[in-house]
Amino acid sequence: MKYPCLVPKQLCSIDIVLKFDQEGLNKYGEPLEAVEFVGKCNYQDKAKTVLTAEKKLIQITGTALFPGDICPALAVISGGEAEIFGVSRRIIEGRKARNPDGTVNYTEVLLE
Repeated sequence: MKYPCLVPKQLCSIDIVLKFDQEGLNKYGEPLEAVEFVGKCNYQDKAKTVLTAEKKLIQITGTALFPGDICPALAVISGGEAEIFGVSRRIIEGRKARNPDGTVNYTEVLLE
């Protein structure tokens, strides 16, 4: 059975560059190289105000949505960096939404 994609390609128009961190070490004991993705996404910004000792802090967060699995080499997305609108952001969470048959319907990356 074919499942409908919940993030259609025609809605993805924002250019983005993602570098996903890999967990583990290579044979020389160095961290594994980052997996890179260059493509288009559906991007939504969100800002919230958090009260701190200095009375105010504005946190800008964003969500990037992609059709399908953008990083099949990694089972889970645990962190990394993103460049969007010329600004470098940190990946705080990644999610692969799966269909009942186990295939990935869409990928969601939360940025800080």
